[in-house]
Amino acid sequence: MRLTYHTDYALRLLMLLAVEPDKLHTIEEIAKRYDISKNHMMKVSHTLVEAGFVHPVRGRNGGLRLAMPMDKINLGQVIRATEDNFNLVECFDSEKNKCLISKNCGLKNPLQKALISFLNTLDQYSLKDLVNHPGSLSDLQGLSG
Repeated sequence: MRLTYHTDYALRLLMLLAVEPDKLHTIEEIAKRYDISKNHMMKVSHTLVEAGFVHPVRGRNGGLRLAMPMDKINLGQVIRATEDNFNLVECFDSEKNKCLISKNCGLKNPLQKALISFLNTLDQYSLKDLVNHPGSLSDLQGLSG
């Protein structure tokens, strides 16, 4: 399984907001700090705002900040909110499945169990866990801004 860039960028954005909670961050500034397209970052921030993880502050001196404490932002929930689907193989998508062996194939069940285990593991972590270890704060703050 591979997470999309959208999810990757969302996690990076959340980690930056978590380590610099007293500062409002603009989309442009975040995009520059991570060397990511501003358009990509706009889409990512929109997703995170819609999901309730990020709060936008409008106006001339506006920006983004976390919408809740970092220990309340669950990693599994973020992944579910930012990934468009979890179709590991064709037969996971009942509408598009054209696999000739899916009726008698034994692959789907183990993959479904693995996906559930993957998400259950992520559910055990919060944003705080991602940034609350030696070096993480200085690494993220060291990005030129």
